[in-house]
Parts: sequence; structure tokens; C-alpha cells
Amino acid sequence: MQIPFLSQLQTLTGPTVNKIVGAGPAGPARMAAERWLQHVLHGLPELLAAAVGEISSGQLLASYTTAREFNPAKIIGFNAEVIRQQRQAMQALRLPPEEQLTELLITLRTQLHLLRLLPDGQRFLYVAVDCRDTNLGIAREVMRTCET
Repeated sequence: MQIPFLSQLQTLTGPTVNKIVGAGPAGPARMAAERWLQHVLHGLPELLAAAVGEISSGQLLASYTTAREFNPAKIIGFNAEVIRQQRQAMQALRLPPEEQLTELLITLRTQLHLLRLLPDGQRFLYVAVDCRDTNLGIAREVMRTCET
């Protein structure tokens, strides 16, 4: 039974856990983001969090988390800024045009956070995994196959 008050109360306690949640208006971008997350969950069922966001605005399109302490909207906003800054650093290096940013890896003591730009160059896929449970190569390959 759907009780609106209880649904609203749950959103006040933090992000929805163990469920893909679309953000913003429904449309093709959000539907694609939800499909990418389904693909990632299929390949990495033990992941901690995953999300798709827009690079220019830092807007969240869809997310999945296993823990309330992961706030996908904040994570996407900060990681979009990391991507923008890395692009500026690459411009400062005057790299050849064929050198394009495709992926960033942030390594923590127990976690790996991967950012992969999607083919349109406007959106990115974020995945956080426990490095004791997930092989980096497998995580990278699962994310790479979202491009097809």
C-alpha cells in the first residue's frame, strides 16, 4: 500500500537505498541514465554506489546507493567539478586534440571511486566499490561497456 506521508518521510531521512532512483524530469537522458545503472548493477552487484550526472551543471540524473551516508546529489556535483578541473589541467598541458579524458580513478584505503565520461562527453558515470570485494579491472570493463 502506498501511503504518501510515509514516502515523503523516507526522503527526509536520506537517499533511497538499494533502488535505482531517477532525478529531475523524466525524459530520454534520465531513462538512459537508469539503463546504464541497471547495466552496472548487473555487472557489479556488490557496488557501494553508482550515479550518472551532467558534467556542466553537476546535476544528478539517476543514482543507486547501498548506504544512506552516500549522498548521490552531492557526490555528483563535486565529481563534476573534478572532471571540469581535470579538463582545464589537460588544456594547460597543451595535449594533442586526440588525447581526451575518458576516466578518473580516486583510490582510498578501502574504496575505489571511478568516474567515466560517457560517449557524448556531457555526462559521466560514477561508481564506488569496496576494493576488498571488487577487482579494478572488472569495474573498469563494466563501466566501459556502458558506452555501447
